[in-house]
Amino acid sequence: MGLFTKDIKTMNDLFVHQLQDIYYAENQLVKALPKMADKATDQKLKQGFLTHLDETRTHVKRLEQVFEMHGIAPKAVDCPAIDGIIEEAEEVADKTVLDAALINAGQAAEHYEITRYGSLIAWAKQLGRSDCAAVLQKTLDEEKATDMKLTKLAETSVNLRAAS
Repeated sequence: MGLFTKDIKTMNDLFVHQLQDIYYAENQLVKALPKMADKATDQKLKQGFLTHLDETRTHVKRLEQVFEMHGIAPKAVDCPAIDGIIEEAEEVADKTVLDAALINAGQAAEHYEITRYGSLIAWAKQLGRSDCAAVLQKTLDEEKATDMKLTKLAETSVNLRAAS
């Protein structure tokens, strides 16, 4: 079921579909982040990926909580966008730019998640589910903080090393 199929007829259908989409994405990131940490040569980047792995596991649990609050079983739908972002993170071979490329892939995933969570929060509120919105907001705040940490790391050290 894609976004533009006949299966999505109501705002609730759209909300549930996007919930399933981000559930898939978060679960894929639980698998990808340890690999990204293993590839990273910068110790702060490596640790950042591992810290975010712990957060991402919490994000999965929060999504399961939102599914339950909304009265549906947790279910994932394939998300080719996050699959592509993760695949790109696996393509860089040159060690001199590897960490910069990993940060880029990490930020691409964060921006995808920020977009999805922002929409889910707005839709939950529209559907009268401020309880769901509050749970999702915690994750959105963490995703934004991770994006800012990656930006700082890139701008203060990793990109400088990659460019030299």
